[in-house]
Amino acid sequence: MKTKLGLLYGGKSAEHKVSLRTALAVNKALDHAKFEIYPIYINEKGEWVKGEQLTGPVEKIEDLQFSKSVSSETDFSAKLFQTEEGKTFDVIFPLLHGPNGEDGTVQGLLELLNLPYVGNGVLASSVGMDKVIMKNIFAHAGLNQVQYVSFIKSEWNAKPEFAYDQVEKELGYPCFVKPANLGSSVGISKCVNRIELEKAFQEAFQFDRKVIVEEGVIAREVEIAVLGNDDPKCSVVGEIVPKEDFYDYKAKYEDGDTALIIPAVITEEEYKTLSDMALKAFKALDCSGLVRADFFLTKDGKAMINEVNTMPGFTPVSMFPLLWKHTEMEYPQLIETLVELGMERHKEKQTIKYTF
Repeated sequence: MKTKLGLLYGGKSAEHKVSLRTALAVNKALDHAKFEIYPIYINEKGEWVKGEQLTGPVEKIEDLQFSKSVSSETDFSAKLFQTEEGKTFDVIFPLLHGPNGEDGTVQGLLELLNLPYVGNGVLASSVGMDKVIMKNIFAHAGLNQVQYVSFIKSEWNAKPEFAYDQVEKELGYPCFVKPANLGSSVGISKCVNRIELEKAFQEAFQFDRKVIVEEGVIAREVEIAVLGNDDPKCSVVGEIVPKEDFYDYKAKYEDGDTALIIPAVITEEEYKTLSDMALKAFKALDCSGLVRADFFLTKDGKAMINEVNTMPGFTPVSMFPLLWKHTEMEYPQLIETLVELGMERHKEKQTIKYTF
């Protein structure tokens, strides 16, 4: 019997287009002989739409976008998470990036509906999305990382010069200004002086009420993929070599203006350090399913964790599936493994007692 899979994508987020590209790639890779695939699209207004069953690979992003939204809250779950025959989906695959999807909000909805879903739960998703809280937990876990400071918009509005002074005093230049709750390099700026710092704050605060500023380091950018639940495994390590100053949104998703070296040229000792740190971060956030852990690696072999991504992209140029491909797991097998892990985690949750 085929597994009834709801493919959830889009989202009210600056990363909406990234999610669409991910959904297109995943749908092409899924085995339609094993899965009944039902698209659930969230448009940029936050409206939810369920399309007809996808009976084969979709070639264009436009074919994954729909216009008819769910009409009322009372039939919300029935319309979205059931087949036309009224059978509930076996599993939901959220392919949402950024706020209102990757941050635990959708995961919380699926938990309330008691639906199996792929990937990280509410806690790991929300903490993994907020770079400040994530780094605070990493610090508590003893993971080495770059120095950082953070600000909320009201603080910055009231005393902008104080914020700039603090950055210069504690971090210096170069530094990176980022929205605290966005991924995919949206709203990130590299700063080498006060003028650029002021512009960077204005840019980042367009996308979030909180920003994080990190010290710049001279190091290689390397990434490792983690797969599993309670016994996670690591992939080979990949290295990002951007042609520009840093790996921005344009280089990631539009022109591929970067080089990915897989596997990265590192020593066995460096691999052990990176994989141990990735697994420690995975467990510190209580992750499940998948994570891509990003690191800085200095010339003398010092590793610093930068962040983890709890829902990394699956576009053709995305690092996560490429890392597993070089670890002898092809894309379709990777996706099926993630579905199995999601259903496994849900089954485990059903054994928990909620009454006494």
